[in-house]
Amino acid sequence: MNYNILIGGSAGQGVETVSAIFEKILKRQGFKIFTIKDYMSRVRGGHNFIQVRFGTEKLFSHRDEIDGIMAFNDETIELHLERLKSDGFIICDEEINFTDQRILKLPLKQTAKASGNIKAFGSVAVGSVLELLGIGQTGIENVLMEYFNSEISAQNLNAIHNGRKLVSKRCDTVPSKKDGNILINGNQAVALGALAAGCRFYSAYPMTPSTSIMNYLAEKMMDAEIVVEQAEDEIAAINMAIGASYAGARSMTGTSGGGFSLMVEALGLSGMMEIPLVIAEVQRPGPTTGFPTRTEQSDLKFVISASQGEFPRMVIALRNAEDAFYQTVRAFDIADKYQLPVILLSDQFLADSTVTSEPFDFESTKINNHICEYSSDKPYNRYEITPTGISPRLIPGGNHGITVLSDSDEHDKSGHITESADIRNQMVNKRMRKLDLLKEELQEPLFIGAEDSEVLLLAWGSLWGPVSEAVNILNEYGDSRYGALVFGDIWPLPVKLLAEKAKKAKRIINVEQNATGQLASIVSEVTGIFCDSSILKFDGRPMSSGYICSKIRGE
Repeated sequence: MNYNILIGGSAGQGVETVSAIFEKILKRQGFKIFTIKDYMSRVRGGHNFIQVRFGTEKLFSHRDEIDGIMAFNDETIELHLERLKSDGFIICDEEINFTDQRILKLPLKQTAKASGNIKAFGSVAVGSVLELLGIGQTGIENVLMEYFNSEISAQNLNAIHNGRKLVSKRCDTVPSKKDGNILINGNQAVALGALAAGCRFYSAYPMTPSTSIMNYLAEKMMDAEIVVEQAEDEIAAINMAIGASYAGARSMTGTSGGGFSLMVEALGLSGMMEIPLVIAEVQRPGPTTGFPTRTEQSDLKFVISASQGEFPRMVIALRNAEDAFYQTVRAFDIADKYQLPVILLSDQFLADSTVTSEPFDFESTKINNHICEYSSDKPYNRYEITPTGISPRLIPGGNHGITVLSDSDEHDKSGHITESADIRNQMVNKRMRKLDLLKEELQEPLFIGAEDSEVLLLAWGSLWGPVSEAVNILNEYGDSRYGALVFGDIWPLPVKLLAEKAKKAKRIINVEQNATGQLASIVSEVTGIFCDSSILKFDGRPMSSGYICSKIRGE
């Protein structure tokens, strides 16, 4: 059994704070959590809401149906009433002018005022929901102390206690045994992965929904010994990161699609100079400003081909918070080993979704040193022609008497500019040979579902959660056997498991959050495998397992 509670109101009404407190109370009691955020690009007004799904079993994604609503304004009820279950409930203030038999109009503001702080009406609502669902008090005081000073914490604690008195318990919701799980979102996981990988320099210009990576790292600057620089724009941000990497620091930058558009020439600079670089591209709907606070998967083909010319790169789509941590660590090692840019593709859905996860294993992450040892018995050539395409890399100033040359123009093996056709051919071939070795390290997509699946879904990145739940639901119906491949490594495209599963499937369905089916296009281009149909969604809202199931069943 799991519940899905929606907390909604206008910007400035404390929706995010109330949700964060509610989530932590649930987590401290042992519940598993999956939370999504839907917010407008404004500081005040508009409509924002957060869905907190929780239960005793691990949750992979959100759900469309709602069990309860904490409504801080009329608009929240008006917009979400049709998704509320017939036996659901709505907690709102008695001033709200809306009629439905499921509404519990309570004196939230009066109770908050009597508790010592009229602004604590959200905590009154939290107390009422906890009582309705029969959830205990464990850990509430400690949670409040993490957000407020002692005086305001006491006022909010009173508000929660008094909110309980306004309703009668409907059921007993018993959590599972308490565990050591962490509560984390996708961007925080990327930031932690960067720290675990030994990142020492992060530069970015704020752009939703990537900004919280920079914010998290900035909070840890002193403890983690990392330099975080808010640049004047995305062009400066990526060039700073390239410069820091050239100087020997593991470096990263982050942005969304519009900012990445500004970075593409410098992306080519990283490719030409063979300087390691990790870029987090957290997608939102475009083109241009698009939906700045919504989600989409529309930048895949763009990042694979961004910047003029041809050079090797790797693109990794992040599937969930745990995957985001470990793949970020891996991205730094691959960037260093192959001296190329690695792009981490995330999106607003993953970036802002909060989930309970097992603690990340920092001990298993190793920082491998790919800087070569200098031998004085032969001249140093930064761009030595090698069988693997990987040339010896030294750090400027690290070896007495050795000059490390690097240039954006085509160059010879020593780093000097050249216009020789022969050397141009040698250098292009040298750089592209890295892909042959890189392909040996590719991770196959995750397979979910029945091994002998008749219907095969293809998806990538953050759709891992919704697709996983959808496949489980579809297999329970028993009309067909369903399976899914969800890609993480996506360029170069791993093809072994895809070829194996596609050969057995009677029907292949592509599932993506874009308008053109970009993964399906790449799959057909690389393998000659074509999808029979696609499930596409591009309205800026995340795709749920229910949506996928209804499309497949033709509902």
